[in-house]
Amino acid sequence: MASDLDFYFDFTSPYGYFAAMRIDALAAKYRRAVKWHPILLGVVFKRSGMAPLTTIPMKGGYSLRDFARTARFHGIPYQQPAAFPIATQAAARATLWLQNTVGDSEAIAFAKAVYQAYFADGVDIGEPANLLRIASGLGVDGAALMEGISSPAIKDQLKNEIEQAMLRDVFGSPFIIVEGEPFWGFDRFDQLEAFLKNGTILD
Repeated sequence: MASDLDFYFDFTSPYGYFAAMRIDALAAKYRRAVKWHPILLGVVFKRSGMAPLTTIPMKGGYSLRDFARTARFHGIPYQQPAAFPIATQAAARATLWLQNTVGDSEAIAFAKAVYQAYFADGVDIGEPANLLRIASGLGVDGAALMEGISSPAIKDQLKNEIEQAMLRDVFGSPFIIVEGEPFWGFDRFDQLEAFLKNGTILD
C-alpha cells in the first residue's frame, strides 16, 4: 500500500496556503492520502537560524511580489494580509483538536477555511473569536473548540508535533515528506508529482 504524504504547514505561510489548496487533489491523483501537520515557523526558525522572508533585506520585497504572482499563475484567490506575519498558535491547536475529536476531513476543511480567511478575505486569524466564527460556519461546536485549544493536552501536542517535525529536518512551510523523500516549497510540486508518478525524481 502506498504511503501517505506528510504535509507540514504554518497558517502564516503564503506558500503553505497555496500548497493547502492543491495538495489533496495531487495526492488523490496518485491514490495517496495526506496527513496534515500544523507547525509554528517561529519555533522552527529559532532552531534553524532562518527568518520570515519578508523581513530579509532585498529578499523581502521580492517575496511579496512573488506571493501575488504565484497566486495569479495558479488561479488561487489572494490578497496580502494587513497584519503579516502573525501568531498562529490558536489555529494550529484548533486543527489538532479537530483531528482528535471530530476527524481528519473536518480538520482539513477547517484548515483550508482558515487559510482562505487570512489570505483571501483579510480576516485576522490570530484572533480566537475569528477562528470560532470560521469553525461555527462549518458546524463545529465553538465553545468546545475554544475549550479544547486552551487545554494543556493540546498545547503539549502542538509542541510535540513541532519537535517531531524538526527531528525530521522540517524547516519551512510547506514541507512534504513521502517515503522518506523531502520536498520544501510549493514550487517543488512538479518534482513531488514526478516522485508520486514514477517513484523517483527523474534525472
